[in-house]
Amino acid sequence: MILSMLSNSRGATLLRAVAIVVALGVWLGIGAFGGMAQGQLSQVQSNDAATFLPASAESTRAAELNRAFVANPTLPALVVLTSASGDVITPEQLAAVEQFAGEIADLPIPGADPAAGDPAAVGDVLTADPVVAPSEDDAALLIPLSLDGEAAEGTLADDEGVVGAVVAAVRDGLSADLGASASDAGELELNAWVTGPAGFVADLVTAFGGIDVVLLLVALGAVLLILVVVYRSPFLPFVVIITAVFALCAAALVVYHLAKNGTLTLNGQTQGILSILVVGASVDYALLLVARYREELRHIASPATAMRRALRVSIAPIAASAGTVIAGLLCLTLSDLASNKSLGPVGAIGIVSAFVAVLTLLPAFLLVLGRFSRAVFWPRVPRPVDVAAHAGGADFVEGTIPTAELMSGGWGRLARTIGRNPRRVWVLTALALAVGAAFLPTLRAGGSSQADVFLTDVDAVSGQEQLAEHFPAGAVQPAVVIAPEAEAAAVLAAAQEVAGVTSAAYFTGAQTSGPPAGAEAAEPVVVDGLIRVDVITEASADSQEGVQTVRDVRGAVHDVAPDALVGGAAAETLDTQDASVRDLKVIVPVVLLVIFVILALLLRSVIAAALLTGANVLSFAAALGVSAVVFNHVLDFPAADPSVPLYAFTFLIALGVDYSIFLMTRVREESLRFGTREGVLRGLAVTGGVITSAGVVLAATFAALGIIPLAFLAQLAFIVAFGVLIDTLVVRSLLVPALVHDIGPRVWWPARLR
Repeated sequence: MILSMLSNSRGATLLRAVAIVVALGVWLGIGAFGGMAQGQLSQVQSNDAATFLPASAESTRAAELNRAFVANPTLPALVVLTSASGDVITPEQLAAVEQFAGEIADLPIPGADPAAGDPAAVGDVLTADPVVAPSEDDAALLIPLSLDGEAAEGTLADDEGVVGAVVAAVRDGLSADLGASASDAGELELNAWVTGPAGFVADLVTAFGGIDVVLLLVALGAVLLILVVVYRSPFLPFVVIITAVFALCAAALVVYHLAKNGTLTLNGQTQGILSILVVGASVDYALLLVARYREELRHIASPATAMRRALRVSIAPIAASAGTVIAGLLCLTLSDLASNKSLGPVGAIGIVSAFVAVLTLLPAFLLVLGRFSRAVFWPRVPRPVDVAAHAGGADFVEGTIPTAELMSGGWGRLARTIGRNPRRVWVLTALALAVGAAFLPTLRAGGSSQADVFLTDVDAVSGQEQLAEHFPAGAVQPAVVIAPEAEAAAVLAAAQEVAGVTSAAYFTGAQTSGPPAGAEAAEPVVVDGLIRVDVITEASADSQEGVQTVRDVRGAVHDVAPDALVGGAAAETLDTQDASVRDLKVIVPVVLLVIFVILALLLRSVIAAALLTGANVLSFAAALGVSAVVFNHVLDFPAADPSVPLYAFTFLIALGVDYSIFLMTRVREESLRFGTREGVLRGLAVTGGVITSAGVVLAATFAALGIIPLAFLAQLAFIVAFGVLIDTLVVRSLLVPALVHDIGPRVWWPARLR
């Protein structure tokens, strides 16, 4: 129907005008409501890792049973204070801190509106009065704050989270009342930090706060700059950018309501990836459509007819590209983690929005000027091909760019070079990629400590370091073992014998730490035939050492009590990492199979599909191998989260195949006219500029994720951006054309082309 509207009959002209007005009106409405939804996405985020785990995870089942022992779960916030001089705490400093502790409950919560039901002061969300605990070396003080778990999950009237607001209130109070902060010691010569689980949540939310505006502005700015260079036009880049922004509004509108209704889980990193994915995909598809539209304007006087032809030949590769990415992303729904599982549909919604916007809104923008539509390309307005001048050439086919003209440019010269030495080109290219892939085993992706998540100094990390130096780090969040009463003694003994465990004791309802040396353990609380053992580790629960200790505790406990469950913060991290490893093993082959099937159906060739899939796997391996070298020896990053390779694989395989799809669909089209070997050279020459531009744009948008100071997103940004450049500049430009040229017409088997 869209194509029929673009014919030149009087009725079609009127229908086209109405369609353009309707399309612009609909998209303006989407932009208005979607823009508001984009600003509200942070309100429907969930950044609690525990909520991502499946119900079948051991830590999840342990947490469920633990509710019978602790009716009201709490979220600890830990205030750590040390003397700025490094000496022991003086009586004056202790007295001032004790006075401050007594006033913490009265600290006002910034942004709270009591009339709207918000807690007005910190004390409204505390479950116990704060007390001051000196360290054994008398060089530090600790004020543990227990935030009510249910209240901590809420938001204030200004849409800020309660946890972040409470932590901000305490930090402000420390600075105002004691003159103590991480960087300023004040008159009392005290430094102070707010850390613990609540402190990390607050700093994580602050880090993700850059996603809403800064990330989008950086991505759009980079894309705009690249488009200005590509188009050399003051108008066209803004048309493409505006299309991408409207696509993002449409995606945000759908995602917001699904997340608000609990249909999917949205976290900070997924929101950031959504923005990048929509902008990158929209610009990629727009580049392809605009390039074909510009090409058709060289053969056809009517912009409407040129757009009809451009859409007719562009819909298939753009739809195939979008379908490949959507299918790859939806494979993430096979994940055990809600964060991975939800990224699939969230990303798919973004790609659908980009696809629809480029095929409806962008044509409306380009045709709204009617007969003056060519002016959008100014100053490089496409000029018609002089048919009479080329008609006598043996290689001239009407409706195509003359071969002599096509091969005179840089991409044409590269194509001719490949045509002269195809085997040498693909062998050398494959060897170069294999060298990069050889470093893949050096990639460290076994998980990182919570302190290593941040790439900048934050209060929670610095406070955690001070806490570990002066206090038993593992006592903050002990591991929890739920076991049958009959096996209580064996479980307690097994846990105590694990290396890295400081103490283990029954939960008695009053004390949860280990008994003094030589003392008898108190009788445990028994609920429905189950007891609880609290295990304190030497390392903190948010460190990889603590996670490994809990893994050892599980092994020891399960040996004596197979039905026992080990939970707690470190156990949740352990289950998350194990689930990520499992996802990698399950999802990777499924993604490859799905993409292979799509390529085979699109190109009607098993050999071409296998060639493209294999080339992109080699490209991904090379990108990951080079990234391992950069992370380990240049940027000195900590070990990556296990989900980094999974995300990188999904994006790179799905997005990398895009460029091969764009190339091979054009190669097939040219091969029908000129034969396979000449067709691949013409296909590379005619698509070289636009596909390279698309790859650079997508790499730039993903690189923008690196502005968020989180290791996960920085690592993902580098891998995907670098991998996209390899796919664009090496795989699509050299490896695939050389292989297709060398194989010849057999590449289309079982179909037959010349």
